Amino acid sequence: MSFCQILTPKQKALDLNLDHHIYGTFAEIGAGQEVARHFFQAGGAAGTVAKTICAYDMTMSDTIYGKSKRYVSVERLQLMLKHEYELLVKRLSERAENTQFFAFANTVQAKSYMGNTECHGWLGHSFQHKPGASVSNVVIHVRMQDKENIQQQEALGMIGVNLIYACFRHPDKRESFVSSLMDGLSTDRLEIDMISISGPAFAEADSRLYSLELVKRKYCQAVMFDAKGQALRAADNLYKKNVVVLRGSFRPPTLVNLDMLKCGLKKFRSQIPKEEHRDIIVLPEISMSKLIERGEVNNEDFLARVDLLACLEQGVLISNCPTFSDLNRYISSYSKKQLAFVLGVYNLEEILDLKRYEKEPDGLLGALGGLIGHQTKLYVYPATDDDDQSKLRTLDTLNIDEKLLHLYLYLLENELVQEITDYDPEVSSIWSRVVLEKIEKGEKDWIPMVPEVVATLVKKKSLFGYKA
Repeated sequence: MSFCQILTPKQKALDLNLDHHIYGTFAEIGAGQEVARHFFQAGGAAGTVAKTICAYDMTMSDTIYGKSKRYVSVERLQLMLKHEYELLVKRLSERAENTQFFAFANTVQAKSYMGNTECHGWLGHSFQHKPGASVSNVVIHVRMQDKENIQQQEALGMIGVNLIYACFRHPDKRESFVSSLMDGLSTDRLEIDMISISGPAFAEADSRLYSLELVKRKYCQAVMFDAKGQALRAADNLYKKNVVVLRGSFRPPTLVNLDMLKCGLKKFRSQIPKEEHRDIIVLPEISMSKLIERGEVNNEDFLARVDLLACLEQGVLISNCPTFSDLNRYISSYSKKQLAFVLGVYNLEEILDLKRYEKEPDGLLGALGGLIGHQTKLYVYPATDDDDQSKLRTLDTLNIDEKLLHLYLYLLENELVQEITDYDPEVSSIWSRVVLEKIEKGEKDWIPMVPEVVATLVKKKSLFGYKA
């Protein structure tokens, strides 16, 4: 039996200090020089540290790195990394043949003496994976959960050391790289909700898989990809936005998925002020929750769905939120505006199924309160009857316990639950699971059920078990 020893920050820093090929700069703003401190205290820092700097004053910082819109932002971090790395390489060019240069930087808003703002930060590492190599880059965003400033400083120092060590020791091992970032930490203290990699050290890697790894390991609740398939920080892109959400598997995206989004957006627009229309996000969402519990997460399968939604010019949120209530709490915490879930009639029946809440301490009412809250509505799309394909299931035929009748009428009368009536009857009978079964069985009549570009990619890349 083999055991994997988790090194402390001091052990990691000492290991790097004793590697005389590694040499670089630390630039830290906002929570002291906590990362550099570990390298000095470990011993042998002269072998690793070329310079440390903390341009804490805004004017000093702007003079050195140039101005940016916000000081705690990825833009500021990139200015810091670029300046420090280029300066290092220029001034120490005589060492280039035998040295792996690096520049580590962070810009952080830790808990202040008087303030009560969000405690978060951006950390980045520009480095050479071997002497003479072009620069590689890693950027992460963290949310600090500790209540005291000194604890946040400690956590920041630990994850900074973990990041530098992972870049030099695990660049080609995605799972080890991501898991080691949280060595000695827990999500009660710190959450990583965004990661981006680039450069020759990660030549064979897909940056999106690193983001999925964060969700899979529950280092954050969700990651977002834009319509080009690029990773985003969900919190920044949901901030003060009105959101229309469609939760689904999208294996693959079908014509009914597109019609649900179209109809949901149309209804949503009609119910909010026109000046708010420019701040609407339409967001497909895929949950990893059940797959994580069963240990069946297939990263490539998720990437395929990200690519298919991107070809439809749709971004996607991938979460580990098990229920609609959990997802609503997550999105609402950042959005602060109107939110609508577009869902099928069977989804609503599941939400109102009393048996689902027998072991839940807050019961059905607690779950509904977490889902609907003050600014969330449910738009219900009809579906064909499972037992009789000629019949259409709507809110009029909803199957719920009689005990919930008055509660259900309350939801209807207050327009918290609304029916989608202008759907496309030509596509409303399509079921994603049926499309998937047909693909796996090698049948061909699934092709008209999905957008043409989706069918082309499924066949071209042999996705979801497709065989030519």
